[in-house]
Amino acid sequence: MLNRLYLCSENHDQYADLLAKANLPNVILTTHIEEANLVLADPPAFAHQLEHAHQLAWLQSTFAGCDALLANPKRDYQLTNVRGIFGPLMSEYVFGQLLSVTRHLRQYQAQQVERLWSPISYSSLQGMHMVVLGTGSIGAHVAATAKHFGMTVTGVSRSGTPTAPFDDVVSNADLRTALSSADVIVSTLPSTPQTKHLLNADSLSHCHHALLFNVGRGPVLEEQGLLSAIEKQNIRHAFLDVFATEPLGNDHPFWSHPAISVTPHISAISVPEQVVMLFKDNYLRWVNGEPLQYVVNFESGY
Repeated sequence: MLNRLYLCSENHDQYADLLAKANLPNVILTTHIEEANLVLADPPAFAHQLEHAHQLAWLQSTFAGCDALLANPKRDYQLTNVRGIFGPLMSEYVFGQLLSVTRHLRQYQAQQVERLWSPISYSSLQGMHMVVLGTGSIGAHVAATAKHFGMTVTGVSRSGTPTAPFDDVVSNADLRTALSSADVIVSTLPSTPQTKHLLNADSLSHCHHALLFNVGRGPVLEEQGLLSAIEKQNIRHAFLDVFATEPLGNDHPFWSHPAISVTPHISAISVPEQVVMLFKDNYLRWVNGEPLQYVVNFESGY
């Protein structure tokens, strides 16, 4: 059977070149979405075309998050996402920011301009307690990095099932207790009905001057609840890479807030070379009639 593959990505030309070099059997690229039975796409870019994909049998997302596709009622196809490649990138982002704060690197940069020699007392990451929301591959990699720095790490998942390398894992029902002893909080959660506003004014009120990272999905964090938590000093500083609405509006209060650091959804980007490697493996499974890897459940959202 000849498979017709439709590409929809801001990196279209790079994907086309990589796929040509991959020399996959029985597949041709098509520019006509109506005839494509396979799609490789950036979810936000493709979402508005989904209803025209009449022959679609399998869609490989180039992102981990598929929110834009899951919002569409069309579900008569298999959806797979990208997993296993974002953990290192997320960890670099989290610990780059974290070490900059704990070691006062920005202050020293300012002092250098002033030719000021003035050591600042700092606290080590050793012995700190990190709470990671989400115990999948990304959360697990962040946890492993934290363990390298001598931190204790609690994972939070829907089931609370013990998972390596976390010291312990609790369920969402015990989130508030976990947050009450957290020095650092990292959310890697996807956006689902169950995770929406999980971090809100109430749950964040249990924190004690914690550092908060959101590198998962924006809707997990209730924005007004965060502002309240900062005002009450439950949250010392928030590092936000994802937001409920992107790009962040020019008049959004986060831009100018001294206790919030904003980055434009760059903590972990999809690298086409890695995505094509995953797609190639899944495509060979597809043509051989084998189960695909990284299938997204339309009900759970991940």
